[in-house]
Amino acid sequence: MTALIIFICLVMLGIIVVQISRVREISAAMRGEEQASINSTNRNGWGLLVFMVVFLIGTVVSAIYYKDSMLGYGPWEASSAHGHLIDDGIAITLFFTGIVFVLTHILLFWFAYRYRKTKSPKADFISHDNKLEVIWTLIPAVVMTGLVVSGLDAWNTIMADVPDGAVLGQDYTEIEATGYQFAWDLRYPGADNLIGTKNFRMISATNPLGQDWSDAKNHDDMLPGEIVLPVGKPVRVRITSKDVLHNFYLPHFRVKMDAVPGMPTYFVFTPIITTDSMRNRLSEYPDYQVPSDPEDPESEPRWKAFNYELACAELCGTGHNSMRRIVKIVDEAEYQKWLSEQSSYYLSNIRNTDADPYKGQVIAAELSQQKRELTTAMQYAMSGVDSLDRVVRLRNISYETGSANLTAISSYELSNVVEILQQYPDIRVEIAGHTDNTGDPQSNMALSEARAMSVSNYLTSKGISSSRFTAVRGYGSTREATSNDTEEGRAENRRTEFIVALTNQEAL
Repeated sequence: MTALIIFICLVMLGIIVVQISRVREISAAMRGEEQASINSTNRNGWGLLVFMVVFLIGTVVSAIYYKDSMLGYGPWEASSAHGHLIDDGIAITLFFTGIVFVLTHILLFWFAYRYRKTKSPKADFISHDNKLEVIWTLIPAVVMTGLVVSGLDAWNTIMADVPDGAVLGQDYTEIEATGYQFAWDLRYPGADNLIGTKNFRMISATNPLGQDWSDAKNHDDMLPGEIVLPVGKPVRVRITSKDVLHNFYLPHFRVKMDAVPGMPTYFVFTPIITTDSMRNRLSEYPDYQVPSDPEDPESEPRWKAFNYELACAELCGTGHNSMRRIVKIVDEAEYQKWLSEQSSYYLSNIRNTDADPYKGQVIAAELSQQKRELTTAMQYAMSGVDSLDRVVRLRNISYETGSANLTAISSYELSNVVEILQQYPDIRVEIAGHTDNTGDPQSNMALSEARAMSVSNYLTSKGISSSRFTAVRGYGSTREATSNDTEEGRAENRRTEFIVALTNQEAL
């Protein structure tokens, strides 16, 4: 029995020795893993510090490198009078948030390094510090208050309507932009400088905006396919939508306003840099000397292809990108020339159709357009070199059928002629009558001469001296303007013309 007990004790002693050995092996292994963990966190801490330095330097360098491609910097300073308020506000905000950005990232990565795992970690105990609490509460509050106050001041300035007493057409221009999927309908006022009323219930295939044709202000409104504006003159844009939410966005002018169905909005801004001036500015930067089309090395350089643009800044549907429109900023003379080349939508598409409530009647807008057209034609004729250039057709003069008697409506055109001849006493004209080839040639010759004489008699009755007429002649059908084979051609040939001759070659 004693021997058995001794044997059992020896076995147990052996087991204890083995277990102690294994514990020592495990302890050694654990100490190695702990060291590996310490080494790993040490490497991570240093790596984060390196990343912090590279990240912050990369942020600054990339901002400097790409600044000429960002609004507000390099060539992209605001092209509107109010734009600097937005750019300055963003720059000030970027200054303060940039400081916070740099400091927080430095602290973030420094803490990751400073409090990495070590062999003998010690906790830091920081007692409550009222002064520190006040500092990190007060400084952000003061900065934020300054940013909010300056932002509100800029907002009130930017969003102000035109001042009281400003004269529409003289002190500012007003246009309208209506968004829909996926385009913009742009509307300009005519000579009256007033945009007519509209009603969505009147929208149709021939009336895309629902203009009320019984409102005379609509009669001279124009619907061009682009925005052209004069430099240095305030523009008030009426903004609305037909269907969904859109956004009227002119990035270069810092203009951005929602187009909301059923709730018209507006934005007032003043362009200060013409399209040509902006192109000249861009031409000074190497990045804009490259071809505008990367696939065509022969395409014009980027600076020359530049245009301001109108975009929609809402995700209004799959055709969202097609809402882009060209915006041209020009000087006043070029703007007025462009306006003179635009035509009234009503006069071009609605006048004397079944949709026209004034069908067959004389309207003011039509008379104004007739006067502008006649004045333009006379200006061109006065500067003409050969006889063809000096011919002015009096398009709005008509006679009773087969007679030389002027119709009542002809008085409007002839009144314009009287006004022009009185304003420019050096103009001398030949009055020429023409007919089509219907009927007897001798009768046509006599009729055309009688009609020319009727015009002459009207003008002399209004105080125009007959000495201003170099001749009063009828040409019958001997001078066709076009073929007499169609009714339209014959109507074109039945005409009365002025042939302008100047004693003084000064233009209007």
